[in-house]
Amino acid sequence: MDLAAAPPALLVRRHLHVAGAWVDPADGEAIPVENPATGEIVGQVPAGTPADVDRAVAAARAAFPGWAATAPAERAAHLDRLHAALAARAEAIAHTVALELGTPLKLATRVQAGLPLTVLRSMVELAARPPAEQTVGNSLVVREPVGVVGAITPWNYPLHQVVAKVAPALAAGCTVVLKPSELTPLTAYLLFDAVSEAGLPAGVINLVPGTGPVVGEALAAHPDVDLVSFTGSTATGRRVAHLVADRIARVALELGGKSANLILADADLPTAVKVGIGNAFLNSGQTCTAWTRLLVHRDRYAEALDLIATAVASYRTGDPFDPATRLGPLVSAAQAERVRGHVERALADGARLVAGGPDVPLPPRGHFVAPTVFADVHPDSALAQEEVFGPVLAVIPFDDTDEAVAIANNSRYGLAGAVWSADENQALAVARRLRTGQVDINGGAFNPLAPFGGYKQSGLGRELGPAGVEEFTELKAIQR
Repeated sequence: MDLAAAPPALLVRRHLHVAGAWVDPADGEAIPVENPATGEIVGQVPAGTPADVDRAVAAARAAFPGWAATAPAERAAHLDRLHAALAARAEAIAHTVALELGTPLKLATRVQAGLPLTVLRSMVELAARPPAEQTVGNSLVVREPVGVVGAITPWNYPLHQVVAKVAPALAAGCTVVLKPSELTPLTAYLLFDAVSEAGLPAGVINLVPGTGPVVGEALAAHPDVDLVSFTGSTATGRRVAHLVADRIARVALELGGKSANLILADADLPTAVKVGIGNAFLNSGQTCTAWTRLLVHRDRYAEALDLIATAVASYRTGDPFDPATRLGPLVSAAQAERVRGHVERALADGARLVAGGPDVPLPPRGHFVAPTVFADVHPDSALAQEEVFGPVLAVIPFDDTDEAVAIANNSRYGLAGAVWSADENQALAVARRLRTGQVDINGGAFNPLAPFGGYKQSGLGRELGPAGVEEFTELKAIQR
């Protein structure tokens, strides 16, 4: 597809952002952007090339010494101006995410546009703090920015995942080359409109859209990229890690999840079910931290299933711009087909369908999957072990706390989880036993300063808060 031939009705972005300016790509090839609610093409962006990556990395490398030497307060002021410019575009961001991803507009406004602003504000404050120094014996231990960062981000939270990498990297004194997902690239362009308005120094942050096999691999393998921060599937993360390992560089990975939601016998069951369903189906289930395994004490199992069926009935699937819609489409035809395959396999494996399933009527156009719940799911089955990344919930009974913990930890992932109990001390004791990076107790609120990341195949490293800034630093010991 040629950028020059794009119809005027499309949202067409024709340039890369390199060295502080909008520049032409190396060639005129384009990537179409689809509205997953209708299947229509609504935009185009350049298909970046390795030559484009070389240009962007060179710009970031040239800008690094000056940005690293910039005083923390000045870096914080730059991020503060970026926050203001991005906040002014919040409505446009929400509409763009609803268009290119299908997130219902209300949710897109609150989460897809609102959450990145919250994270960016926290980074403004962290950037203003001088790097911590520590005296250990006769050594002065200091933290310094790691260098040029290659940020490769996913489609499911197209601004939040970018900000969660770019903001702490800039706060630490690093420079960045960003490759957003080719499925949802238009939102990244709104960020770079804000970057231009905020007047960040040339080359500090650069944009090269494109596909993973072309731009992503060129960025991961580039000898002048000091750290690659990737969010996406575990399979792709493994490939990125191999490319980075071949040249002995740093890598941070935020990968898949199969998080367990443990509802103990004394829990407030109606609240636990309501919040649990909302979490599992957030963003149509396209959320790495989704609590997709609901573990409930056998004494409350039948009651829980009744509550679940009632709750799921209120989840209307449809047009993201319709205020009554609670679930939008999945991002692509391939993703919807993959999720349907998981549903069919669960039925074949003998799981009991409680809600949804393949026979529920859906909108005639778009990539929709009905919100679906299975009961009596075996802990070792595919549905309980594999990341579905769609609105599909597995419900599993347990007889005692030890069994619940064993089931929860029976996963190659360890990203998030939840525990519900009237006894907060008991809930905390259970949370400590879960092999996962984050645990919410009784619906604990999201904390943008808490470290975010996973155990096992859920990844390496941490994002957000002070730990997220430290991820983009190197330690140096100076003996005296």
